[in-house]
Amino acid sequence: MSKEKLGLNTICTHIGEIKDEQFKGAVSPIYMSTSYQFEDVEVKRYPRYFNTPNQEYLSKKIAALEQAEAAMIFGSGMAAISTTFLAFVKTGDHIIIQNPLYGGTSNFIREELPKYGIEFTFTEGYQISDFENAIQPNTKLIHIETPSNPLLTITDIRAVASLAKSNNIITTIDNTFASPVIQNPIDLGIDIVIHSATKYLGGHSDILAGAVAASEEHINKIWHAGKNLGGSLSDFMVWMLERSMKTLGLRVKAQSKNAKKLAKFLKKHPDVKHVYYPGLKDHPEHELATSQMKSYGAMMSFEFKKDIDASKFLKSLELIKSSMSLAGVESTMLIPALTSHSLLSQEERDSLGISHGLIRFSVGIESKRDLINDIEQAIELAK
Repeated sequence: MSKEKLGLNTICTHIGEIKDEQFKGAVSPIYMSTSYQFEDVEVKRYPRYFNTPNQEYLSKKIAALEQAEAAMIFGSGMAAISTTFLAFVKTGDHIIIQNPLYGGTSNFIREELPKYGIEFTFTEGYQISDFENAIQPNTKLIHIETPSNPLLTITDIRAVASLAKSNNIITTIDNTFASPVIQNPIDLGIDIVIHSATKYLGGHSDILAGAVAASEEHINKIWHAGKNLGGSLSDFMVWMLERSMKTLGLRVKAQSKNAKKLAKFLKKHPDVKHVYYPGLKDHPEHELATSQMKSYGAMMSFEFKKDIDASKFLKSLELIKSSMSLAGVESTMLIPALTSHSLLSQEERDSLGISHGLIRFSVGIESKRDLINDIEQAIELAK
């Protein structure tokens, strides 16, 4: 059966599974070996080469979900990002990086790329003109993130892809906040899609992983860099990730449905100053989000009015967890200025609009009423 004809949940459940030919078990066997035969075999398997049975087969699921020819699995999202960048740029090259975006990506670029003599420009914003203005004769790569972390800005994927192609520039996107359920950037012209698989692909706050999906040609270049940089993932974690991805479609759709309701609730709350969520009609890029996303995702950020202490609010939550990561089945909140973007300077955070009162909200699968009740009681205690 052709995978192009399969539905989302069928792909999540069946593509990339390893059939248990010996015992006929319902789930993929796990191959923990780090040493494989090298004579008289079609594939010389080695864990650092991203080609153990579990690594190889799960990559097929990720590729199918992103409408890509191939994929790779990494030990973390940052391993996926750093390996991809270093596969396509070298000393003397220039890359363009969208602002705003995940703080870890910013730190890697600022702290590591100068060591390789790689030039970079952070855009002034996320409009297509910002990317046009940043292009230089030696620009080789444009990296975007949409929806962005933590302000949920929306970048025009088609426009960036078209601009890059007309200038012979590779494009990469961090698709973590959306997940393949919500957005498929390759269909919109992007060359390479990157995920922190720790987030929605894993979905249970117990896996650290990354993923890249692209054409066979691009994945081959990333593989050559990856086998030298060594960012592969253990087979036990790969097996756990496959297990988790079977429910990806169900989880993300339920979380997104909850998030839209919670965003509307927060928008109307008298103690909330602003809500950043692309599913709200007053979001500046609501129409753009509608044109390139299948729904609006389960991530949002919001700010209280001045009489509410954000830290006290988080400490007063009883159901929603104050937690560093995102995209688990459980709802979590954090203050980006103290976590994901803490390594940026105060000036940099101010320029991006990331205040100490900004709260990032990853909406889970709990009952909407229970989440609202928890938020309301915590607001009262934070006054």
